[in-house]
Amino acid sequence: MKLLFLFGDAAVGKMTVGQELMKITDLRLFHNHMTIEPVIEIFGYFNPDAIDRLRQVIFEEFAKTDNYGYDFYIHVCV
Repeated sequence: MKLLFLFGDAAVGKMTVGQELMKITDLRLFHNHMTIEPVIEIFGYFNPDAIDRLRQVIFEEFAKTDNYGYDFYIHVCV
């Protein structure tokens, strides 16, 4: 499985790059809001432990598939 991490400040184009990579490769896009937003919606607040556990399950289950890989992006705050 291929895994590509995209790091960068907020609003610099990580999602756009990930979407374009999906178009030209067999990679799937997994962005940080796919785990953050549901957890906030369910718990009513930012719960980093729940977010980390959800991401771990997704990584582990995806690794069991025969999919080519995915790119994952996160915000870097400095």
